[in-house]
Amino acid sequence: MSPDRYHRTRYRRYTGGPDPLAPPVDLRSALDAIGEDVMSGVSPERALREFLRRGDGTTRGLDRLAELANRRRRELLRERNLDGTFGDIRKLLDEAVLAERKQLARDLDDEARFAEMQIGALPSSTAQAVRELADYQWRSSQAREKYQQIADLLGRELLDQRFAGMKQALEGANEQDRQAISEMLSDLNELLDAHNRGEDTTERFAEFMNKHGEYFPENPENTEELIDALARRSAAAQQFFNSLTPEQQAELAELSQQAFGSPQLMGQLSQMDAALREARPDLDWDGGQRFSGDNPMGLGEGAAALRDIGELEDLAEQLSQGYAGAQLEDIDLDALTRQLGDEAAADARTLAELDRALREQGFFQRDPDGQLRLSPKAMRQLGQAILRDIAAQLSSRAGERDADVAGRLGEPTGATREWAYGDTEPWDVTRTIGNSVLRTVAEAPPGSDPLADMATRGVRIDMGDVEVTDTQARPQAAVVLLVDTSFSMVMEGRWTPMKRTALALNQLISTRFRSDELHLIEFGRYARDTDVNELTSLEPRMEQGTNLHHALLLAQRHLRRFPNAQPVVLVVTDGEPTAHLDSGGEPFFYYPPHPQTIGLTVRELDHLSRMGAQVTFFKLGDDPGLARFVDQIARRIGGRVVSPDLDGLGAAVVGDYLRSRH
Repeated sequence: MSPDRYHRTRYRRYTGGPDPLAPPVDLRSALDAIGEDVMSGVSPERALREFLRRGDGTTRGLDRLAELANRRRRELLRERNLDGTFGDIRKLLDEAVLAERKQLARDLDDEARFAEMQIGALPSSTAQAVRELADYQWRSSQAREKYQQIADLLGRELLDQRFAGMKQALEGANEQDRQAISEMLSDLNELLDAHNRGEDTTERFAEFMNKHGEYFPENPENTEELIDALARRSAAAQQFFNSLTPEQQAELAELSQQAFGSPQLMGQLSQMDAALREARPDLDWDGGQRFSGDNPMGLGEGAAALRDIGELEDLAEQLSQGYAGAQLEDIDLDALTRQLGDEAAADARTLAELDRALREQGFFQRDPDGQLRLSPKAMRQLGQAILRDIAAQLSSRAGERDADVAGRLGEPTGATREWAYGDTEPWDVTRTIGNSVLRTVAEAPPGSDPLADMATRGVRIDMGDVEVTDTQARPQAAVVLLVDTSFSMVMEGRWTPMKRTALALNQLISTRFRSDELHLIEFGRYARDTDVNELTSLEPRMEQGTNLHHALLLAQRHLRRFPNAQPVVLVVTDGEPTAHLDSGGEPFFYYPPHPQTIGLTVRELDHLSRMGAQVTFFKLGDDPGLARFVDQIARRIGGRVVSPDLDGLGAAVVGDYLRSRH
């Protein structure tokens, strides 16, 4: 069998950027959440910011990601300490001294006794003891090896602070390996000095990487990238030194001179650090941290931990978005992946995509004052979402019809007629299928069984079979929604349900009953004409007073503009009238309600009744004064009173409007 018939497929994690198969961001749920905040009185700009901070059910927000970054930083400080290398050196020194003492005890010459005195007089300071033993003639080969390991460990740790993986790579290194490192450092310092002088280092960089590229797994593309990688590690090494106690700093400074048994390495590293600091002065070279844990770290591990801590601090700041000009694009996704994992980076990327999509797709716009506002497109989306919720409530009630389909083209007459080109009325499915069955039976060839044929092949509908529901034109309605915006609506949690109701009714009329005219009026101490955009973004007012009298005057003005329309007045309130307009046009407030306030309000309701208006009160709360007032008014003018709970307010208002259209 030909080997070409076989092939192997390998699967691994996609690393080419955002997942191309990931589902699109859910703009609908994001806009719903932002809209809820806006309707509660939060500005659109703040609502967008708060949504990004808290996220949604599937995506963690910026606050949660920042919390994880800060927690990770605290864990590093709480669990680690910087004693690792000092402890390792002290252990090697003790082992070397013990092995030497054993050897000297076996030797009987006078020089051995002198050496014992020299060993016994070593200072307690590890660094000073290591320095004094630099020229000591070891008699024990084991002790000599242990002491040499101190020099090698120091060299590898100092290099590991500044070059990735050096501690492991140089384990067991010989003199040739050390010479290669020294040559690399010398060439690197020449390259850095040339860069800092402003020279073109393109060719020199290429030569350097060809010669020493094995020491740089980051694979930088140019001198700037090389400096970026080295400077961050060098700054972390300096932060490590700054984080030590004064005693530890003195110990490390003295021990560093013994790295690889020669002060040459420390001199080259100091020259490199100075050049990198000159090239990148913006890095934190003077910072430090205080570790308090029980797990010791070596010089390289400590510098790496400090790099992680610095990166986590930067991430926390980026995620806070608390600085001027902050943008989600500022978040370093690669750093977020390194510190908190792929899922955290995916969450941040999703939030950035949501922010960008919400802005680019026109859900926000700037008003003349430069303030961010929800756009008409956003208002339509919010209205559709709220209306869907209300439609679900209505369709679950006996005797109510789904607001999504009710009254699109007219009121059904109960009859049907044959479909004609251009008709958009809904099909009468029962009559249509019945016509198709009768036609199929009539057209069946003699001797055939049409029922068996239909059972196997189904019913085939011809356009001549289709019948549609017959409708008659609806009369136009002039609808006025009066919403109470007194402070009690805010205090009792009725502010947002009131706005959702207005938004849903506006969406229904603007999309399903376009011939109707909707007008919105909000009333507190006095009344104001408004529109759905203004009402949605209306912030709570510290207003006492329920000036229904003024609101009814504005409602009549709107109704008079449409004398041939059916007048419908819907009043949403949680308190009895406590304010009216006086003869000078100024609001008058008094509690308990003044008799003049009640009298003027009743007079305007009588005017509406004479205009033929259908008036419905939606009574919120259990105010006994309001209950008495609306019950008496309903009997007086033939109006209706509905007492919905807050969750059912929208369904009650929309349902009453649909009822009034029949």
